[in-house]
Amino acid sequence: MSGPIDFYFDFASPYGYFAAGAIDALGARYQRTVNWHAIVLDANFQSLERIRIPSSVMRSDYIRRDVERVASFMKLPYKAPSSLGLHTELAARLFYWFNDRDPQQSRAFAQAVFKAYFVEDRNIAQLEVLQQLCCPLQMTPDDVASVAGDSATRARLKAEIDMAEARGVFGSPFFIVEGERFWGNDRLPLLERWLDAGTY
Repeated sequence: MSGPIDFYFDFASPYGYFAAGAIDALGARYQRTVNWHAIVLDANFQSLERIRIPSSVMRSDYIRRDVERVASFMKLPYKAPSSLGLHTELAARLFYWFNDRDPQQSRAFAQAVFKAYFVEDRNIAQLEVLQQLCCPLQMTPDDVASVAGDSATRARLKAEIDMAEARGVFGSPFFIVEGERFWGNDRLPLLERWLDAGTY
């Protein structure tokens, strides 16, 4: 079997950040394409019946300590953001703006957003911050402002979220390969076993 790996993430998820630093290398080891999908899990974007990150859990002492441990274990830079649980709709919409033109650029943008939030403690919900992150990728501040006011990019993101929900995605990160679903950064070893053996 050689199906692609679908990788779902929310830019506000530290575990999504960690997975983004590992998933492409894992896919390459098994000659699998990795399709990145930005989603929005907070209740500001979706109704109570839909997927979201419980803010009380993400702000807990356990999660703060766990994230520090995982970052150290994976040897990834990390600084706890001063504002947790930011709304990431615009960042996700910009991700798809890039992805529809050049998937490699969308990955570069995603990594820049994760770094800005989880390493540099920048507010990735602010238009000005996203404009700065887009400049190295040849997207002008006016382009970013246009996306911010564009109903088409909002509809594009909603369609992705609808599809994610239909496929059973409920957290970040989430991986799907050949119909097999894996939730969480700590499931990467199980995902790798599936890629290696195709079964359990």
